[in-house]
Amino acid sequence: MTVHLTGLGTYVPDETLSGTVVAERSGIPEEVVVEKMGLRSKHVCRGAGDQPSDMCVAAAEQALGNADCDPVDLDVVRYHGSELKDHVVWSCAADVAERVGATDAYAAESYTLCAGAPVALRETVAQLEADAVDRVLLVAASREEDLVDYEDSDTSFMFNFGSGASAYVLEHDSVVERSSRAIATVRGSAAITDGSFSRDVIVPAGGTANPASHETVDEGRHSLRVPDHESMKERLAEVSLSNFLSVADTALERSGYDRTDLDFAAITHMKRSFHEYLCSELGLADDEQYYLDDYGHVQSVDQALATAEARQRDSLDSGDVVLYLAAGTGYTWAATVLEWTE
Repeated sequence: MTVHLTGLGTYVPDETLSGTVVAERSGIPEEVVVEKMGLRSKHVCRGAGDQPSDMCVAAAEQALGNADCDPVDLDVVRYHGSELKDHVVWSCAADVAERVGATDAYAAESYTLCAGAPVALRETVAQLEADAVDRVLLVAASREEDLVDYEDSDTSFMFNFGSGASAYVLEHDSVVERSSRAIATVRGSAAITDGSFSRDVIVPAGGTANPASHETVDEGRHSLRVPDHESMKERLAEVSLSNFLSVADTALERSGYDRTDLDFAAITHMKRSFHEYLCSELGLADDEQYYLDDYGHVQSVDQALATAEARQRDSLDSGDVVLYLAAGTGYTWAATVLEWTE
């Protein structure tokens, strides 16, 4: 059985924050923020509007329209976005299912931080192949920019965090006429986790280990922190490139391809020099990838944003081999291959 991507949707809030303003807030030179960190601007949420669930619903409605899919025909709604949701201990997936009208679907959630998109596609394909379901709506959102402290230089690699949401409709081939409805066919995947990084990026308070209190709020312990920035940076530098390439190569091999077959890659936003080096190692030309310097890093939404930009620019042709490549703190590297059919 083959699984097809039939709908894609994205959403970003209207308000933006420029790299210039990030530089002013953080005290980092503007050239470093814009050129080295690769952040010209990013979309941000302010106040009560654009909650993660709201953004997911907006992206989902676009994806369902793109797929010409009635929400009542959905079997599953899955959320793979940030843990920072509208409420603590709460199912965003169930809320989205209710609001889009997926009355016959059950809701579930999974979480792989910023590696979420390739992993969620992998899990959904496995479910469609093994379970008695035909159509799945995948949604994700992030507004982890809310957790960024621009005065903490140890967390500067997170100053690129932006906000937004994504949605995919996935269907197996028994309900898809490939010639008219499929955007892409989902192929092989791969993932690696190095748990030695599991405690390198945390929000110190608010969990069971250190519950929220007046003291934790007063001490500013509800923002993202890196307990040992230099150690993490040094250890990550030793493994990051090799792990990115390993999952990319394995996913390509499982799909019957290698790097020379790649036509486009949707990659997690990262500092510009590393992005360029990674693309060079993969053999990607400038027009075979999209750098998200007008979005920043939107957690597991990055891949959908890059794909949406490529579609808008008519950069994808039928038969193209597309690689979703991501990494998330914890630390997990993941890749999934798609064959473009649109």
